[in-house]
Amino acid sequence: MIREDEVFKIGKFVKPHGIKGEISFAFDNDIFDKVDCPYLICLIDGIFVPFFVKEYRFKGSDTALITFEDITTDIEAKRFNGLDVYLPRKYFDESVEAEYTLDYFIGFNVIDEAKGAIGEIVDIDDSTINTLFLLNDENGVEVIIPASDDFITNIDPVKKILFVDLPEGLL
Repeated sequence: MIREDEVFKIGKFVKPHGIKGEISFAFDNDIFDKVDCPYLICLIDGIFVPFFVKEYRFKGSDTALITFEDITTDIEAKRFNGLDVYLPRKYFDESVEAEYTLDYFIGFNVIDEAKGAIGEIVDIDDSTINTLFLLNDENGVEVIIPASDDFITNIDPVKKILFVDLPEGLL
């Protein structure tokens, strides 16, 4: 069984394309094209379900058309409308580290070089020009820090730790 901490969101299925089971996929970035993973995962009725990719092609800079094995009609493809799409963390190769999406870091613990453990990232706020990590500290108190490359010093994807060096007075 696939657990939530084993996946990260990479986009969303939009709608069927044509009548042969092809599905339009809006992605946050093309990370799925850079890792060697034979399947994508969808959350269906509270369960993470893998679907094996038969083929895909890019339609634009943020859209792809995907065909899954055993999905051959537009009627079958309609059940994917609006579903979030996830990629397993275990297939993520550190060689594409520069391509991390912010959603990938949900569930990571944040450790500051000076202050130590800050908390766990529970959400991303990208509603303003400055994207933010929303964390819960060990007491359940919300902590907000900038999601900036300037502050990230290291990433441990195995232990799910994001190391940062935050400016004095930010916390």
